[in-house]
Amino acid sequence: MLVDSHCHLDAGEFDRDRDEVIARARAAGVARQIVPAIDAAGWPKLRAVCAGAPGLHPAYGLHPLFLSAHRDEHLRALREWIERERPCALGECGLDYFVEDLDRARQMRFFEAQLRLAREYGLPVIVHARRAVDATIAAIRKVGGLRGVVHSFSGSEEQARQLWREGFLLGLGGPVTYERAQRLRRLAAKMPLEWLLLETDAPDQPDADIRGQRNEPARLPRVLDTIAALRGMDREALAAATSANAERLFALPPP
Repeated sequence: MLVDSHCHLDAGEFDRDRDEVIARARAAGVARQIVPAIDAAGWPKLRAVCAGAPGLHPAYGLHPLFLSAHRDEHLRALREWIERERPCALGECGLDYFVEDLDRARQMRFFEAQLRLAREYGLPVIVHARRAVDATIAAIRKVGGLRGVVHSFSGSEEQARQLWREGFLLGLGGPVTYERAQRLRRLAAKMPLEWLLLETDAPDQPDADIRGQRNEPARLPRVLDTIAALRGMDREALAAATSANAERLFALPPP
C-alpha cells in the first residue's frame, strides 16, 4: 500500500471525475494521500474533499505562487484551522524564486510565519522550494525545531544533505522518470532510504509516459518502479519503506 505524499486532489481538474480518480488510485495500491492546500479560499473545499473518502489527509497552508491572494488575516485564520481541524501537516508553503515578479521579501514573511506555526503546534511542514533551496534551508534553520518534507525536490546532493540534517525528507515524483533528469536520478539512486517520500503532485508533474496530460495518484507506481530500478532494489521493499516514512512523518493511521 503506497502513500502519495503530495497530491492536490481538491483541484478543479478533478471536479468531474474525482470519485473515479480515487478509485483508480486505490486499485493501483495508493491507499492514502496527503492533500495540501494552496490558499485560504480553498480550505473549505479541501476539507470536504478529504472528508468524502477514506485515506485522504488534508494539510492547510498558503502556497507562495498564490502570494497575491494571501492576507495577514489568513495567518490568523490558519491558526484557527489548525486548532479546530488538527491536520496531519502544515502546507503547502515555501518559496518560489522561479517566478520573478513574486515579492521575495513578502514570500519569506509568509513562509517564516507558517514555519513558526508548525513549530508551535508540532506539525510537519510541506515545503515548496523552486529555485530557492538555499533560502528555504536558511529559513528552516532560522526558525528551528522543525521537521517536514521538501516536495518535488530539485536541488543538489549537498542541499539534500543539509535538509536531512534539519529533519526534512525529500519528495520525488514524475520528474525522476525523465531520463534527462540525471542529477535527480543520481540522487534517487543513492540517497538514504529513510529520507525518501514518493509523490505525484497531481494534477501537475506527469511522469514520462503521460507527458502533457493530467496527472493523478494512480500514476504513483510509475514513480516507484523508476526509483526501484535506479536503486536496484525490490519494488515491494521500496514501497514498504517509503510508506513507513510517510506514516512516521505525518502520523498516519493504518490504511
